[in-house]
Amino acid sequence: MLFNKGVGIMSLFIVVLGYHSVFGQQFVYQPINPAFGGNPMNYSWLLNSAQVQNPYKDNGSDYNPFDTNPLQDFKSTLQREILSELSQKLVAGQLGDLNITKQGNYDLGDYNIKINPGTGGLSITIFDKISGEETNITIPYL
Repeated sequence: MLFNKGVGIMSLFIVVLGYHSVFGQQFVYQPINPAFGGNPMNYSWLLNSAQVQNPYKDNGSDYNPFDTNPLQDFKSTLQREILSELSQKLVAGQLGDLNITKQGNYDLGDYNIKINPGTGGLSITIFDKISGEETNITIPYL
């Protein structure tokens, strides 16, 4: 007998499976986010998930840029204007008639300012005596 028992069982198995219908379904993508057409019931779940992952915490500030008081804004603006005018008069009193087109060294408290006009432009060096930091600014000629 050349009929192998294992081959017979395998053939029977294939024949039985071949007669059964195979059912399937079509896959359809549906977004989760309601802003992109997803289920509106997902909104609170997405919001809570985002808030849990948010590394920035509210410091309890009640600042609202849309809730302004015009009288308070006027008071703040007036204070800034007065302080600006006062600082300009103090600098003018300290420096006198400052002509930034001439070379010169100016000592203003904790700062030493050197002005050097050159061929490439006006070079201003500001040296902080306390921290030792130096800032160089070059203003090109027009």
